[in-house]
Amino acid sequence: MAPKALILIEGHRSIGPLYVRAAQRRGLYPITMSTAPTQYAYLAAEGVQAVQVDTNDLDAMKSVYSRLKLTHDIAGLTGFSDLDESVYVTVGKLCRHFGLPGPDPASIEQCHDKVVQRQLLAHAGVPIPDYRVATNATEVESAVAEIGLPLVIKRVMGSGSGGVQMCRTVAEVAEHTGHLLGGTHMWRSSPRILVEEFAQGRYFTAEMMGGRVVGIGTGAFGPPPHFVYREYTFPAQLSNDENARIADASLSCLLALGLGWGPAKIEFRWTKRGPVVIEVNPRLAGTPDPELIQLTYGVDLVDEHIKLVIGEECDLLARHSHTASARFLAPDRDGMLEGIEGASRAAAIPGVAEVKMYVHPNTQIVRKGDYRDLIGHVIAASPTRDQTAALLQQAVDLVSWTITPSPND
Repeated sequence: MAPKALILIEGHRSIGPLYVRAAQRRGLYPITMSTAPTQYAYLAAEGVQAVQVDTNDLDAMKSVYSRLKLTHDIAGLTGFSDLDESVYVTVGKLCRHFGLPGPDPASIEQCHDKVVQRQLLAHAGVPIPDYRVATNATEVESAVAEIGLPLVIKRVMGSGSGGVQMCRTVAEVAEHTGHLLGGTHMWRSSPRILVEEFAQGRYFTAEMMGGRVVGIGTGAFGPPPHFVYREYTFPAQLSNDENARIADASLSCLLALGLGWGPAKIEFRWTKRGPVVIEVNPRLAGTPDPELIQLTYGVDLVDEHIKLVIGEECDLLARHSHTASARFLAPDRDGMLEGIEGASRAAAIPGVAEVKMYVHPNTQIVRKGDYRDLIGHVIAASPTRDQTAALLQQAVDLVSWTITPSPND
């Protein structure tokens, strides 16, 4: 009998291993199709079969899939990437072509374009920040004059907070605009910059699966002008009315964008207008969101997504209600990371679910103002909010590192 296989397109440094292990627990044989499989260290570590193919070439991928189908019983196909959002569109197109359960590729594609996403949300009456689209410095200046400071400037296409910056002065606007237009970023088409109102208020995130709200969390960021995550907590402390308004807005987003199938993550700021949608991501979020959801509610989002991928019903019923929090570890300077201490002691604390370092000693640290600045995280969970906060702080206090500044700093 041919082995039952799950095809995974490309990989992801945090959730990639979670999908591999979840597939194996279900008796599925994971196969990764990637342009450069060696970039994902967990494939070799987990003994995962990898097929090298240009994942930007849809016809080449169809050909490889057809060959694999001769020797494997393919149960489903999905994929992910922490570098290239276009992977999710490719997944949708392949699923559609081969008649597999999967997202609508057109819905995914229009969602990745932040301007089209905002147009569709606004048309549906979903509250969003005021925004303008600019293709050059002059148009950015006009947008600033119309919206006012402070505001946020970002690329129309992008993820991981890359190139996203809050600007409080005209000088900061000019500097960041120059960086985006004249920096090292390679534009796939004519440059487009999103200039939008800075929605001031508490930050919330809604984790969705199969058209349903699984959980609503809250987060905090490091110091401005960047938006680098520092802490996440599930569930968020909300009144019944606040919870209902965020849940209603989340479902309205899915309806407006055609995202009723599979996972999604929706980001909000609670402003004077109530919940304002900052962004809708048509995918499962990376670490630590899936881990926090499982610790908080007992729901394994990765496994539930795989169920949908192979044509089964997902079960999103909460098994319990705890509080889970993650604190990201971020360096306060550039230089050589000489050593890390205390991680094993922190991990040994009862209630600490995970202490994970992303980098090793003798690594050069160069902060970029996005997710790549983070060097690790600590996750803790308990039945109460106060106990979780105390456990998290106790663990974080045990972890330390030494960074030697570069000679020219």
